[in-house]
Amino acid sequence: MAQAAARRNGQKRSRIQTENRALIMQAALDVFSTDGYRGATVDRIAERAGMSKTNLLYYYPSKEEIYRSAIEQTVEDWLDPFAAIDPDGDPIEELRRYITIKLEMSDRYPEASRLFANEIQRGAPLVGEFLRTRLKSLVDEKAAVIRSWIDEGKLAPVDPYHLVFTIWATTQHYADFEVQVQAILGGQAKKPGFNEQVAHAVLSILLNGIRPR
Repeated sequence: MAQAAARRNGQKRSRIQTENRALIMQAALDVFSTDGYRGATVDRIAERAGMSKTNLLYYYPSKEEIYRSAIEQTVEDWLDPFAAIDPDGDPIEELRRYITIKLEMSDRYPEASRLFANEIQRGAPLVGEFLRTRLKSLVDEKAAVIRSWIDEGKLAPVDPYHLVFTIWATTQHYADFEVQVQAILGGQAKKPGFNEQVAHAVLSILLNGIRPR
């Protein structure tokens, strides 16, 4: 019975630790995306997470460690749908799916998008090596897939790299420049159905530009 109780206690602690880490990461995204790395403080992140500074530092010993973890989680989440582009799938449908997922992620997790944008604007001190290695390798791989689709006449002849850049820039614009979008469109940007309008417009522009002709 003692062993069973110990296991239950261990499972409870593990669940609580997982939940606390998730709370810290969400709070970190909120604070870093708003205040930037220099402006953010551990106290503010702890307050946003609803826990003491001492408790937070039990999980992450420094502001840099919190920031690094938030960046790494963001990068992993945002690259998963890009890596999932299927070379054997229909090109238009594969890119439609990817663009749609990117727009949904920008809408649901704008703080993550802005956090990554801020890191890049800082010169990518924490993810620079990742950009030059793993990200470059993945983009090279997917660019080769797009180029093969073009060679097979399944897509219009466009530069694969600039197509990827255009998809990233367009889909993340609505998160990174949300204030600008709302300033220009006013109340329209907050009306029900706005995200569907965005998706329809972006998909039409991008996909019509790469359909074979």
